[in-house]
Amino acid sequence: MMRDRQLFFGLLLILTFVSLHKLCYCDDQTVSCESFDEPFGGSWIVSKNGDYEGNKRITKTTLVEALKDEREDVIQAWYMDDNQEDQRLPHHKDPKEFLSLDKLAELGVLSWRLDADHYETDEELKKIRESGGYSYMDFCEVCPEKLQNYEEKVKSFFEEHLHTDEEIRYCVAGSGYFDVRDRNEAWIRVWVKKGGMIVFPAGIYHRFTVDSDNYIKAMRLFAGGPVWTPYNRPHDHLPARKEYVDNFVNKAFNASA
Repeated sequence: MMRDRQLFFGLLLILTFVSLHKLCYCDDQTVSCESFDEPFGGSWIVSKNGDYEGNKRITKTTLVEALKDEREDVIQAWYMDDNQEDQRLPHHKDPKEFLSLDKLAELGVLSWRLDADHYETDEELKKIRESGGYSYMDFCEVCPEKLQNYEEKVKSFFEEHLHTDEEIRYCVAGSGYFDVRDRNEAWIRVWVKKGGMIVFPAGIYHRFTVDSDNYIKAMRLFAGGPVWTPYNRPHDHLPARKEYVDNFVNKAFNASA
């Protein structure tokens, strides 16, 4: 019991300072915080014996649930192993090494969790399309029944390439893997499931494969008319690639120097 309480308060303090933007004070018996974020707005005090004062009682479960990124229900990212077997397998490292979606955003890859069952009337999707100028929309279904020369196509999608415009994919059914390079050229696998939308910036090297279920239906969005031309690596001389490197690779290295 004592060990559980110690673990709880250790987690509470770490997550409080790192993620919740609170002013906190602690002594041997209590943790007292002033919170500026929902759902724990206001003052609250948690004591080690489980009692509480103020207007909130915090437990380890509710704290973790509050901090959870809902996008991770439909989008997960992890570093890949070097195994060259079936591309449709997860290819986790051992031990597994996950990456937060906020870290993924530092590479220019943006993501949302949307309501795939009602995409026709989804106001959030409408706002995303308006803000990005994504006027073009169609659907692509990748599965043996719908795609001619399926195995050949899946292999071609897995060639590392870039585009000179953004690539926007919204998974409305099924699931698939989108792989991108980090700043040190390591592969990151991004698993997108129903309800996940992901945007790759122009100039980023990436690739795609279905997972072992062999099925994904994705909405494709584009600003203006669609340009699907892939430029297989190497195409480092393209302006889109140079701009990506300047914005998301060089600036990060310079900032850490």
